[in-house]
Amino acid sequence: MDVDLFENLLKSISLPKFVKVNYEITQSHVSSPEEELCKAVQKRNILQKIKPGDTVCIACGSREIAHLADIVRVLIKKIKIHGGRPFIIPAMGSHGGASAEGQKEILLNFGLSEKNVGAPIKATMETVHVGISASGLEVRLDKYASGADWIIPVGRIKPHTAFHGSIESGVQKMIVIGMGKQYGANICHSRGFGEMSKNVREFAHTILEHYSNIMAVGIIENAFHETYKIIAFPHDTIEAEEPTYLEEAKSLMPKIPFKKVDAIFVDELGKNISGTGADPNIIGRSPVMGRWEPNADAIVMFDLTDESHGNVTGIGNADITTMRVFKKFNMESTYPNNITSLVPKAANIPPVMPNDRLAMKFGLKICLNVDGQKGPKVVWLHNTLMMHRFWVSEALIPEVEKNSALTIISEPQPITFDDKGDVIDWDWD
Repeated sequence: MDVDLFENLLKSISLPKFVKVNYEITQSHVSSPEEELCKAVQKRNILQKIKPGDTVCIACGSREIAHLADIVRVLIKKIKIHGGRPFIIPAMGSHGGASAEGQKEILLNFGLSEKNVGAPIKATMETVHVGISASGLEVRLDKYASGADWIIPVGRIKPHTAFHGSIESGVQKMIVIGMGKQYGANICHSRGFGEMSKNVREFAHTILEHYSNIMAVGIIENAFHETYKIIAFPHDTIEAEEPTYLEEAKSLMPKIPFKKVDAIFVDELGKNISGTGADPNIIGRSPVMGRWEPNADAIVMFDLTDESHGNVTGIGNADITTMRVFKKFNMESTYPNNITSLVPKAANIPPVMPNDRLAMKFGLKICLNVDGQKGPKVVWLHNTLMMHRFWVSEALIPEVEKNSALTIISEPQPITFDDKGDVIDWDWD
């Protein structure tokens, strides 16, 4: 790549200085997720019917949930106290390259090895026929889950990144999409995201009708990616109660606290951060739902997390990216996700720049309404899970000072780059 060519074309673009901002979001969290799980399980008695020798399938997804391994480890211990024989399955639809090994690897990366949590992983992409949904679509379920005496999905309840409704990301979606594997997930997505909340509800209802042995553990996190609440769902409460907990999760969702910015810089995107790499509910952009506050003219994404295994789904929300992301792009990890979800735009590769500096300059170049005197209004996030601290350009300082939840905690600093043009020594602590 001819770096000099792009340096010359973008030489007129100056990069602003940035100040670090603390975002004071007052939200509680549980001091011990393990104890919270024990309280939830005891309160609802979801394990009381497990008999000695019963097999118990614990379904875990592809999202990086805080303390997931600790929560699962304690759940496994409690199941064993009742004499159950627990095992773990990946419940992640088409993620992990739509392969059993790829999905197992994701769980291992989350610390869910048998050595660490006390139960083996059984991974397959095979499913069994469950029934037909109210809308006439076939419903499928993971083969290992189907054969277990008990099934307990463990998932995070939160707003979805591509559709809204009374049910979004959570326990029922894990039952339907996650445990449906690629086959079942593909069917559920077949009528597009406009029908997704309805389809998930109908598919979940069908599965729950046929499998009275399903309980669930739901996790709500606060804006700091900390455990806020753990809920144990007996079988008959899942459909009725989950919508209320989704509303609670929505109330905790952070967002960029400005109505309009020129650009958003994102250090890293990744499947462990959000289903679309960087949460659209925060950056205000989606290939399905369009654009909204903070209405950025340019979004620049600099890197992909290692935990994504080359799955760049969500890079389509960026206007500019870097060669570093492009080199990590793995088609086999990415495209099964897009084929299943029917949203190829989520993986559209934007223009690729050789380094961070030129990616930033290209991003600012396409911001057409920048105040020539004050400079561009830029928000710089590490990722969309880490919202309690971020950087803003000097042009946003007046707006920061008007917001009681925001505090400037550094002097204005120029960006420093290494000899390759990539950012160095940028403090996120």
